[in-house]
Amino acid sequence: NMQRKARETALRKDLHDMREAIDNFYADKQRYPGDLNELVPKYLRSIPKDPITKTADWEGVMETPDPEEPASVDPTGNPIAPGVVDVKSKAPGNTMDDNVPYTEL
Repeated sequence: NMQRKARETALRKDLHDMREAIDNFYADKQRYPGDLNELVPKYLRSIPKDPITKTADWEGVMETPDPEEPASVDPTGNPIAPGVVDVKSKAPGNTMDDNVPYTEL
């Protein structure tokens, strides 16, 4: 159980770090990254492996543009594609302490 608990702690930390990197990317560029690889190397050294699945196969949650708002454009006037606003684990199962699905952390 201690190894599983350590993997869950590492998962929470990795998710926190990637979410912070997404926020910093947005603060610098006024857009979200097109995929997680855009965060490397300035915002993250590398995309971490999910400690539960042992792969770097994360689920990127893409932004949903508001149909009422005009489309975002870059400084040259080109439309900006929706980007990754959040990241989630694809690991099956639930946490030990609070029985929350890994996919909902």
